[in-house]
Amino acid sequence: MSQEELSRMHIAYAQGVRLIKNVRIPMRDGVRLSADLYVPADDHTGPLPVVMEYIPYRKDEVAPGHRFYSYIPQHGYIVARVDIRGTGASAGVATDEYVPGEQQDGYDAIEWLAAQPFCDGSVNMMGISYGGFTSLQVATLRPPHLRSIIPMYFTDDRYTDDCHYRGGHLRQYYDAGHYGNFMIAYNAMPPYPEWSEDWAEIWAEHLEHNEPYLLNWLSHQTDGPYWRHGSVGDIAERIECPVFMIGGWRDGYPNPPLRLYQALRVPRKVLVGPWNHAVPDVAVPGPRIDHLHEVVRWLDHWCKGRETGIMDEPPVVIYMQRYERPDADRLDAAGEWRAETAWPAPGAGEMTFYLGDDGRLEGACGRDGEDEFSYVASVGVTAGLWSGGLQFGQPGDQRPDEAYSLIYTSPPLEADIHVLGRPRVQLHVASTASVIGFCVSLTDVAPDGSSHLVAKGMLNATRRHSLTDPQPLVPGQAYELSIEIDCTAWRFERGHRIRLTVASADWPNVWPTPQPATNRVFRGDSHPSQLVLPTVPAAGSARPPEFRPSPEGLQRHARRLDPPVWEVVHDALSRRARVHLLERLSERINDATLVTREYELTSHVDPDDPAEASVRGRHTSTITRPNGLTTATSTVSIQGAATHFHVTIDLVVTVDGLPHHTRQWVKSVPRHLL
Repeated sequence: MSQEELSRMHIAYAQGVRLIKNVRIPMRDGVRLSADLYVPADDHTGPLPVVMEYIPYRKDEVAPGHRFYSYIPQHGYIVARVDIRGTGASAGVATDEYVPGEQQDGYDAIEWLAAQPFCDGSVNMMGISYGGFTSLQVATLRPPHLRSIIPMYFTDDRYTDDCHYRGGHLRQYYDAGHYGNFMIAYNAMPPYPEWSEDWAEIWAEHLEHNEPYLLNWLSHQTDGPYWRHGSVGDIAERIECPVFMIGGWRDGYPNPPLRLYQALRVPRKVLVGPWNHAVPDVAVPGPRIDHLHEVVRWLDHWCKGRETGIMDEPPVVIYMQRYERPDADRLDAAGEWRAETAWPAPGAGEMTFYLGDDGRLEGACGRDGEDEFSYVASVGVTAGLWSGGLQFGQPGDQRPDEAYSLIYTSPPLEADIHVLGRPRVQLHVASTASVIGFCVSLTDVAPDGSSHLVAKGMLNATRRHSLTDPQPLVPGQAYELSIEIDCTAWRFERGHRIRLTVASADWPNVWPTPQPATNRVFRGDSHPSQLVLPTVPAAGSARPPEFRPSPEGLQRHARRLDPPVWEVVHDALSRRARVHLLERLSERINDATLVTREYELTSHVDPDDPAEASVRGRHTSTITRPNGLTTATSTVSIQGAATHFHVTIDLVVTVDGLPHHTRQWVKSVPRHLL
């Protein structure tokens, strides 16, 4: 595609930026992917580097003025937003995420873009979440013209650190109520006919042949080849281009950035803020920064050979958090930026606390003893919502959940303790159940008694030896469990106390295990249950850079005109608990097009019969235009039982209120010690 052709096809998008719609990129098997190009205005002459974003989230529904698609072109780069095969306006079929063909398509798209007259031969990949995954996965194929990648909020291990399983537990709310559900509806919505001459054929192909991804996830309950594909931590040495990683401590993916930084052998940087699953200029909690300024500095260095200074700065920059009053709707996090010259950080060490008598967390191992607690399947609601897409759901005060858990608390600290890395817990336990999990929470207890969640870890005890070959517990037998807590950076201040909480549920983030249980935790010289904190010196080994503040404004979710709903209900008579989530979002794509999305979930659990836990999610996507209304609604219902998950999925597509397409999937999936 020539520069002259581009100039004839443009649409004004933002100041200094024109939009080229629906460029077709041929794959090696003849299928064509569809891309939108965000191109600098005419004052940029000659071929330019390209930044490719490769995701399945419908490129034609980007609202005008989106900062990424304007800022990057305004600084001399072409952004190529590419719909993955079988999604949006791209031809083909989508039956699962991160399949080998998807990554091969990414390779082909890079090489096609690099060969176009508008490109100078340098193609970069950048994206958040799915786009971060694909950036890393495609990089392992080593496309010759891939210059660098900028993955944000990503994983390097699809089983241990993604939205489907955690510590051998099946995640609950997120797949049924959000991503796993909405992709069914997204993939059933039509391309836009004004940009696709073959939109009818593409839509029909998607409707008839796309499949719900989540049925695959439910069918692979243990680690293995299915999850190893696309887990780049196993093959990090295959990545040969420079890598700039961005993550967040309140994101659902806090572990991969520093872990992958250590595994890579290429020029690399890592930046981890306090953020949830949103780009750093709009994420909570803040401080929010102008991350796109840092991205352009990176691109200018690697693509244009400019001396921006970014590679002279410390390679590891993190936000060291500290206590503030727990608030599930806070905008900012207390703390300060910290930089290190290497990872692991220079001067790193460990501090061990032992579980002791009377709920004490002690510096020395004490006499033998044991503590008992009942498995309450509704514990977990104060820990917040796993952050993989919802923009609300931060943790609140942990004391309501702690009332139904074992707690071990240190004396007030005599000096600050700086933690950076992954804490770990060794627990010696027994249970009356053959299938049970253990969830541990690290919290900062203020002098007023409030308990702020620092980080959490969990392990389905049937996976105590292996995530691939689980074994049931023998009721009453003692076992040693090693549980990793999520990576974090936290300063425990003098006068505060460190607390470790032990429970057997993290609902609704993960499915409750099916059997009622009474559990014991053993401690003392014979069974030294302990918490090990990764510590660092008070000051980092380098001076952190100064970031530009975000130009974006933000308000608390509760103050929005249409705030999200996050309700937790405990029935005093039946003891049953219910969580209800609801969020509605609308964007005007152009003067004639309004896109509305609604996400809703209801989760139920009965602490007396946790096997019968259930979840029902409903997603509706709607395109409203002067000449019509198109809606896709996907409903996912999963009913638990002692031995199975019973799944019902319904997809309904309507045009102007009339039925256009329906599909149903019904499946009973055996529980594999979950």
